[in-house]
Amino acid sequence: MDCCHCQGAEKFFDEKTAKRDLRNYLKKGPSGATQLLLEALKAQGVKDLTLLDVGGGVGVIQHELLRAGASGGAAVDASAAYLEAARGEARRQGLEERVSYTYGDFVELAPDVAEADIVTLDRVICCYPHMKELVGLSAGRARKFYGVIYPRDTWWTRVAFAIGNLYLRLSRSVFRIYIHATDAVDDVVRANGLKPHYQQNKGLWQVVLYVR
Repeated sequence: MDCCHCQGAEKFFDEKTAKRDLRNYLKKGPSGATQLLLEALKAQGVKDLTLLDVGGGVGVIQHELLRAGASGGAAVDASAAYLEAARGEARRQGLEERVSYTYGDFVELAPDVAEADIVTLDRVICCYPHMKELVGLSAGRARKFYGVIYPRDTWWTRVAFAIGNLYLRLSRSVFRIYIHATDAVDDVVRANGLKPHYQQNKGLWQVVLYVR
């Protein structure tokens, strides 16, 4: 694990940011890219399926899929503030008993994380320096569906992320954001026995649903 990076992520995704994101979700619903992934999953059918949401933030995918009929879920996140926000909203919706919450770096915790029918990473790949480990370990735990949202690999997204990282550096944050090559991500997922079923772009993001 890159300890400095994870500590930086904890500070970046703090309580203030978690409250803001939860407020936006409750007011506007899932963001555009997240909504596309949710619709793609629901089209395949999620009733009675289990979910593993890696880096799930305030729990948008968890809340939406559980209400759509998923039987239960597990959330793993390196931000304690986001986990608490997700748990609090699940409690408010009466879903808390159907979700387990684990704090820490998924790559380190992976040996003890159970497989699930659905595994999702919504804007998580761009927050982690070691793509092969993160994608490989998470894809390997998907029994049916693997859904990811991560940056499009274009020159203009690279410029945008470079500006973002410059701001982080000037702010003395050790947290960084990453654009991993689309082909490289796809190769790791396919190596774990999954094939792309749905792909759509939304602004900076690409939404991809893989099936086993």
